[in-house]
Amino acid sequence: MIQKLLIANRGEIALRIVRACNELGIKTLAVYSEADEQSLHVQLADEAICIGLAASNQSYLKGDRIIAAAEIADVDAIHPGYGFLAENAEFAEQCEECQIKFVGPSSNAIINFGDKAKAREMAVKAKVPVIPGSEGTVDDEITALKVAEKIGFPVIIKAVAGGGGKGMRTAHNSVAFKKEYNSARNEAEAAFGNGAVYIEKFLDAPRHIEIQVLGDQQGNVIHLGERDCSVQRRHQKVIEEAPSPFISDNTRKKMGKDAVKLAKSVNYEGAGTVEFLMDEEQNYYFIEMNTRIQVEHGVTEEVTGVDLVKEQLLIASGRKLNYEQKDIKFLRHAIECRVCAEDPGRNFAPCPGQVDLYYAPGGHGVRIDSHVYGGYTIPPYYDSMIAKVITYGSDRELALERMDRALGEYIIRGIKTNIAFARAIVRDPHFRKGKATTKYVEEFFQRVPKDLYT
Repeated sequence: MIQKLLIANRGEIALRIVRACNELGIKTLAVYSEADEQSLHVQLADEAICIGLAASNQSYLKGDRIIAAAEIADVDAIHPGYGFLAENAEFAEQCEECQIKFVGPSSNAIINFGDKAKAREMAVKAKVPVIPGSEGTVDDEITALKVAEKIGFPVIIKAVAGGGGKGMRTAHNSVAFKKEYNSARNEAEAAFGNGAVYIEKFLDAPRHIEIQVLGDQQGNVIHLGERDCSVQRRHQKVIEEAPSPFISDNTRKKMGKDAVKLAKSVNYEGAGTVEFLMDEEQNYYFIEMNTRIQVEHGVTEEVTGVDLVKEQLLIASGRKLNYEQKDIKFLRHAIECRVCAEDPGRNFAPCPGQVDLYYAPGGHGVRIDSHVYGGYTIPPYYDSMIAKVITYGSDRELALERMDRALGEYIIRGIKTNIAFARAIVRDPHFRKGKATTKYVEEFFQRVPKDLYT
């Protein structure tokens, strides 16, 4: 069993890992930047070491400093959370070389799935449906245009590395293609140090459905159902829920089997998410696999009763999965809204600063994952998400009513947040009917008066 764990992340996910370790009797080491000295995970961990300046490229992205902190504190494992180094194969390999357990899949699995073009090839080999697209990367403009014309417009140009919507551009015709192709490459190079892109057929208004998987070191893999992540803004998820209000039980079973098949094909270890796009006829297509715990993992936890972070730690300790597929039951409905320090009235610009008053909602069926407290200063250097509100109930309607209540009770003063925006979506009849696609937010802005969410 892991005895001492370094948490190579910050914010609510770092706090979430601290709590899971406390329940398992694992000692914790927090690493932090100068900007995070007062963060809750630093205060609640057993030990803490400062690893650098505020900017993430001078702290949380410095793998050598994190490894050094691990060796100084004599830890036997590192949990990367999500973001930062969570899907960095080089860092996972450094951990392996230093005989420190990386809580996640092997560096080889990260390499294969981190390159989205390679991941696509692996899905094809595993006979998992994929969207029509290029065979691997397209590295010059002329070849790329020929591929796009063969696929048929519209197409989407996608970076092979990274995520969060960076390095993604849509082209609706050959005239627009050149500009969008170069924009995608330039943005990907700036964001990930890798400008390689590939091309896929663009589905105009799909649903984004992802399947949670867990695999152990003994070769066992299970899935824990789907999450519907269709409500997105600029390719960033806004609201997630499980189960999806759209798909049938038969489709759910097929997607789950395909996700397990793909994970087994590479002896996948740990928590991972297989992501699909789905059309109106419930045809689904693999787009990528995230080789880490997801922001929205709490939705699956509340639906299945499985603690995914604990399972990650047990798997990394060499334990066999605590569950077989037949043990996974979908007990209720759960919804998550991401709360961000941003100003909807200024095109959702980040809004760091001091939180003067903080009151989190509660009551039956409400879970808040956050590292924020009254007097805490939200730094300007990191992602703007500061909390996740998760509500659950026996059915979708009850989960939605609890979300509406929770968002109405949530008080954060001193900074701007997107709470009113999230509540406006939760109250929107179109969303209530379960009809949201990836175009939903775009259509929401056209239908809903601005004063309802600013």
